[in-house]
Amino acid sequence: PELLRKYDLSLSEVFASVANNNANATGNVLEKHAEKYIVRGVGMIRRLSDIEDIVVKEAGGTPVHIHNVAQVQIGHAIRHGAAVLNGEREVVAGIVLMLRGANARDVVEGIKGKIAEIQDKGLLPAGWRIVPFYDRIELISAALATVYKALGEGTILVVIVLFLFLGDTRSALIVAATLIVTPLVTFFVMDRFDLTANLMSLGGLAIAIGMMVDASVVVVENIHRHLSDPRHQGLPRQALVLNAAREVARPVVFGILIIIIVFLPILSFQGMEGKMFKPMAYTIMIALMVSLILSVTLSPVLCNLTLRAGHNDPDPLVLRWAKRAYLPLLRWALGHRSAVLTVTGLMLAGSIALVPFLGSEFVPILNEGTLAPQTIRLPSISLEQSIKIEREMQQAVLEFPEVKMVVSKIGRTELGNDPQEPNESDPVVALHPMQTWTTASTMPELKERIRERLARVPGASFLISQPIQQRVDELISGVRTEATVKLFGPDLEALRHTADEIASVLGTIRGVKDLKVEQLFGQPYITIDIDRSKIARHGINVSDVREVIAIAIGGEAATRVYEENRRFSLTVRFPEQDRNSIETIGNIRLTAGSGAFIPLSDLGTIRMHEGPGRINRDQLQRYLPVSFNTHGRDIGSIVDEAQKRIAREVRLPDGYTIVWGGSFENMQRAMARIRIIVPVTIVVIFLLLFSSFSSLKQAALIILNLPFALIGGIVALWVTGEYLSVPASVGFINLFGVAVLNGIVLVSYINALRQQEGKDVELAVLTGCVMRLRPVLMTAAVASLGLVPLAFAHGIGSEVQRPLAVVVIGGLVSSTFLTLIVLPVLYQWMEERAKVPGLPASVTHGN
Repeated sequence: PELLRKYDLSLSEVFASVANNNANATGNVLEKHAEKYIVRGVGMIRRLSDIEDIVVKEAGGTPVHIHNVAQVQIGHAIRHGAAVLNGEREVVAGIVLMLRGANARDVVEGIKGKIAEIQDKGLLPAGWRIVPFYDRIELISAALATVYKALGEGTILVVIVLFLFLGDTRSALIVAATLIVTPLVTFFVMDRFDLTANLMSLGGLAIAIGMMVDASVVVVENIHRHLSDPRHQGLPRQALVLNAAREVARPVVFGILIIIIVFLPILSFQGMEGKMFKPMAYTIMIALMVSLILSVTLSPVLCNLTLRAGHNDPDPLVLRWAKRAYLPLLRWALGHRSAVLTVTGLMLAGSIALVPFLGSEFVPILNEGTLAPQTIRLPSISLEQSIKIEREMQQAVLEFPEVKMVVSKIGRTELGNDPQEPNESDPVVALHPMQTWTTASTMPELKERIRERLARVPGASFLISQPIQQRVDELISGVRTEATVKLFGPDLEALRHTADEIASVLGTIRGVKDLKVEQLFGQPYITIDIDRSKIARHGINVSDVREVIAIAIGGEAATRVYEENRRFSLTVRFPEQDRNSIETIGNIRLTAGSGAFIPLSDLGTIRMHEGPGRINRDQLQRYLPVSFNTHGRDIGSIVDEAQKRIAREVRLPDGYTIVWGGSFENMQRAMARIRIIVPVTIVVIFLLLFSSFSSLKQAALIILNLPFALIGGIVALWVTGEYLSVPASVGFINLFGVAVLNGIVLVSYINALRQQEGKDVELAVLTGCVMRLRPVLMTAAVASLGLVPLAFAHGIGSEVQRPLAVVVIGGLVSSTFLTLIVLPVLYQWMEERAKVPGLPASVTHGN
């Protein structure tokens, strides 16, 4: 600054001279001697001396160069971030951003190949190496391994059930063929429609493993029964197989179509739940459609080629036991209608009474095998102090033998792709495999242990999450926690006071962890309040003051210097000693209209004060988030209690509102949609049943299977401690389809006995139920046992599938039992005094 005054120069003149002396020029072309010459004027800066030799002005016939008034040197940009490894040293961290639609496995494998090539060829400086610290493929591979394991185990259980119930090896192999071919065709269709094999789509295949054979079981069982019937000996084999397949084709087609239709509403899911469950729904629908086509084409052909005719094998041992227990129970139920219906009603009422005790959440938290304990310090903290505290945090985390490595990204990168300040950091804590853990046995337990240890690290607060979960939470609500209370209002001081009151209430609620009110104030400011009357008196504009502040204090790039493929900003700025205090800032001079130099302190007030480090807005409205995570309790009950207590204990200023965000917001949106689509689905199922049976009574009778399914699903959730979530709701939707299929199979056969053989109601019910016991039990058994591996899985990714499997297994147990007992009772009651069209007039019902 003194040299500028000596040569009567302003900062703007220096800035402009640098900006104007770094350019190439073109003179177009020049033709000479039948040749064309391109004319160029080269004036780009190539070295430091080029900058030093720039002439700013001429004083008394002597040119004033840059080196006369400034020091030219290679510097560095202001650091706003750093990366620290294992509490020891700083490192350079890089993040790979995958293009949308790319295959994650292919991308990561390609990157690993390039890293190996770089290191093998010695392209890095001596002592440098590239070490991956977070590999998403490890999570993907572990999650897929969980699904593949469940898929394989479920397939084995389904095949065992087929052999136990069919007894005939050839029949079992025919059904098993459907189980083998269906996934292969499904994968082909998925590939044609660009559906990727991920955790949810493959999970859908695992969920459908039992339902894939439902149609084939009914068809093959009926063909086997007809071929084994001595009454059919001598009939043409092909015609017999065709008639047997045709006999059950209509109920099978309608039953499977209904199961497919119940998954259609899932395609209406939006937001995060749509991203998660649409692939599952698509996969299940494709697999069921493929299995249906195979059951009415491939299965009859294989039966015609392989099954023996006229060979009346005895029922398998399991089926004989089942019939021996079932027939007396059915007779008793038909004779004690009131008692059966009363007990069923009490069971339904009892299960519904359990719903408030289930707890609720959006989606179970996926165990990613990696932790992300976000660190938050005072807004005014320097980068160097942040690095020091971060090292203490990393050393504390490394005390746990479960931790393999810790890498922290502090502040924001040079690219500016994450708008964090130096008081915030994103650590990635890589963990050893869970089977080697000693401090804790589960991820929530380990998080709680680490949370307790980090509470003793001074100068910071911590929000313990996982990398993907953290980013998803941030995308949902702008805060990296499971739940957040967004307090909207115009005044920052009132926002802070009210948010503190809300936090005080939340802090006393069981299950609330990592409670945090975003710190509004605490960021030091040096503010220059420009006095317009003073600058007008000196002939200076606000833009002139802004320009000097921006250049002298902050530093602005006058131009860019290029070195081969690299470019550098050429920044003009005062030395640090001339801009590091209120006094030195006040001494910065501006050129008045008269040419005089006026100190900045004469043009306004320079003051130091505290202000907000960040101001959040949503829909143009200011808000302050109060965020928290949960531990040991479902988020639904926590938020329900919090809403009641905040409404009772916190008085909001006029014009201030509260909005709940995070996974609770997602849960509310998903459940609201489910409350609409489930009744619509039931109506659609009813209409399909009516079109199949041409009877309102019988359509309503089969719909009554749905409450039977609810009983077991609700009880199963309560017994296992699972929460009512979106996966559990999808499980109930899935359950509806299978429950209806069993009802269709049973009622269709009872109707056939009455219409074709003229049996009275009671005899038709007894005969039909016993004859259809095997396909009903098999359908339920394969559908439920196929999900047993998912229900008991504990690998990575199993958390999302488990509630669905638990609901379906529990629901099928109750639905199958009540279908075989209550549905015949209701059928007999509804048909006692009715006549079925087409029966002889002499046939009466109810006798």
